[in-house]
Amino acid sequence: MSEQSAEGGHGAVPIEDVPVEPKKSAVKADWPLFEVFLRGKRGLNHVHVGSLHAADNEMALRHARDVYTRRNEGVSIWVVASNSIIASSPSERDPFFAPSGDKVYRHPTFYDIPDDVPHM
Repeated sequence: MSEQSAEGGHGAVPIEDVPVEPKKSAVKADWPLFEVFLRGKRGLNHVHVGSLHAADNEMALRHARDVYTRRNEGVSIWVVASNSIIASSPSERDPFFAPSGDKVYRHPTFYDIPDDVPHM
């Protein structure tokens, strides 16, 4: 039987043979990484707020709620597995976005937008 101590007001706790580091089998380093997007109460779009590791989608959503909305600042959360995100490279910016440059009709430069139109 190991020695016990009641120091610190936590009741009798062992003071010998207490592991300092978690067992390697208990560390979940193989959990996938998720990106978290949050929409604020006054926001119109979701904004990337951070990343977290979770075992599955449901756990990722719950962890995101617990970590990123502690002060009731969000109304909607998206979690996306990082390996599902595909992004363009900044180094390929010119050739990748070049096709949209010759389609001037897609830009609202020929239209007058009334002042009472919101969010423009």
